[in-house]
Amino acid sequence: MNNKRYQMYDDHPFKLGLFGANCSSGRAANILPERWLADWDSCVKMASLADQGGIDFILPIGRWKGYGGPTDFQGTTFETITWATGLLAYTEKLTIFGTVHAPLFNPMVAAKQIVTADHVGNGRFGLNIVVGWNEPEFKMSGVSQRDHGDRYEYAEEWISAIKKMWNDTKPFNYDKDYLKLSNVVAKPKLYSDSSPLIINAGRSEVGRAFALRHCHAFFTNFHETDVKKSAEFVKRFKSDAKTLGREANVFTQGHVVCRPSKKEAKEYFEYLTTDAADYAALEGLLKLKNITRSNTEDFDDYLKKLPPKNVGYPVVGSPDDVAEKFILMHSAGLSGIAFSLVNYVDELPLIINEVIPRLRKAGL
Repeated sequence: MNNKRYQMYDDHPFKLGLFGANCSSGRAANILPERWLADWDSCVKMASLADQGGIDFILPIGRWKGYGGPTDFQGTTFETITWATGLLAYTEKLTIFGTVHAPLFNPMVAAKQIVTADHVGNGRFGLNIVVGWNEPEFKMSGVSQRDHGDRYEYAEEWISAIKKMWNDTKPFNYDKDYLKLSNVVAKPKLYSDSSPLIINAGRSEVGRAFALRHCHAFFTNFHETDVKKSAEFVKRFKSDAKTLGREANVFTQGHVVCRPSKKEAKEYFEYLTTDAADYAALEGLLKLKNITRSNTEDFDDYLKKLPPKNVGYPVVGSPDDVAEKFILMHSAGLSGIAFSLVNYVDELPLIINEVIPRLRKAGL
């Protein structure tokens, strides 16, 4: 294993990553004037700050269509493999992921794209495999969505075929239920290792089983009110991976609002998730999950309670508070967090200059 390639497995016990920065508004549906627009120049600034400041990885969202509302939340997005390739050329240390919908990417093309990105980054590309859930996005591409279990059966064939392309030195045939590939050849191979760093965040048992077989890291939710529950999940997942002869870490995701004082942070987060929320976009998001005004009692009340949940686990407070939350996550066995910000370029310096030194002092 190339240790430089697997920077996320160096001696930092708790990894920090930026989540969703390839999408307009990031992961917080908001109408704030400072909201993230995801233009290319800002993305480069963000990646450079992160690379120089001690952030470990960047994780994009595979999004193809926005959710409407006045901001068309996540309506402006960069495709993630090409986005990662460009940012890898501007950085030296970061692991940068591509988030790939297996059903939308021909495996031969995806294998070649990933190898290209991996060479640009000297082995720092990572792959986040997703099977898809957003029906309008699939309709845009003309691809039919499969039943849930079938999605992972297809993904199993997809990643297995790609791994052969990365490693087999002779032409091969791949004849399975979904994929029929003939006389396959693929050069060059990956920059150094037999596989990039692969992650997944499937919530179902079939998704978890897929991650155990193929992924180096798995993303799950963090339960602050029941740290023991989170710790038990992490312990069980790692144990199950070892049973399969593999090692896998567990990460979580969330949204950080860090300000010089706890009061400032709480006030900003309260405004972000109430008056500044893009409720029309959130309603569009809920509709995709079949949660509508016609079938949900007290819909407006439900909608108003959604924004904090929509950004993932909220990490809100002063640098001391944010560092303490990260330390609590680590105590549950988590290996890191992918977090979003309202504006990545504006908010990163405080995290780099104040939170990371606290984590270093704590041994993380």
